Amino acid sequence: MKRLIASAVIVMIVFVLCFAVQAKEKTVTPPQKPAAEIAADSNNYIIGPEDVLNIYVWKEESMSKTVPVRIDGKISLPLIDDIQAAGLTPQQLKNVIIDKLKGFMENPAVTVTVMEANSYKIYVSGEVKNPGVFRIRSETTLLKAIITAGGFTEWANKRKILVITNENGKEQRTYVNYNKIVDGDIPDVVINRGDTIIVQ
Repeated sequence: MKRLIASAVIVMIVFVLCFAVQAKEKTVTPPQKPAAEIAADSNNYIIGPEDVLNIYVWKEESMSKTVPVRIDGKISLPLIDDIQAAGLTPQQLKNVIIDKLKGFMENPAVTVTVMEANSYKIYVSGEVKNPGVFRIRSETTLLKAIITAGGFTEWANKRKILVITNENGKEQRTYVNYNKIVDGDIPDVVINRGDTIIVQ
């Protein structure tokens, strides 16, 4: 009888341990790239102020730097001083740096990597559940932006949402009817970096 009880206890312990291991395996997920890194994977990414770039010059440690893009859109590097980075893709900036370095070294090899894509932000305020500043990977849409902000509050006026954009330094204000987008009467509105959405 004692042997039977001991055997049952051992079987129970083994069962519990196996279940715990399986549960642990199910909850372990592979690490994911942060949004900033995903945004920077493509050479279609447009560098902006507050981004952080890693500039690597092969065999030139003194030239290799991790630098922030300043508010004026420029970065500073040894020998070549200030360079306009904002508005360029990593590939375009790489070519600019190579051209400037040719005056100081033969066949410079340069790599430009966006370490932090801090400039890809949109602003959502007013009658949404979680107003604030949101980082995005690339251009998004009004519907997705509202979802990102947690959806509407019960007092939101969905028929008159203000979208503020800046084009060529000029502020442009557009009122959008959210209900018409959902119904398919009008296309969803593209929201770009730096745009502001105000739900009244």
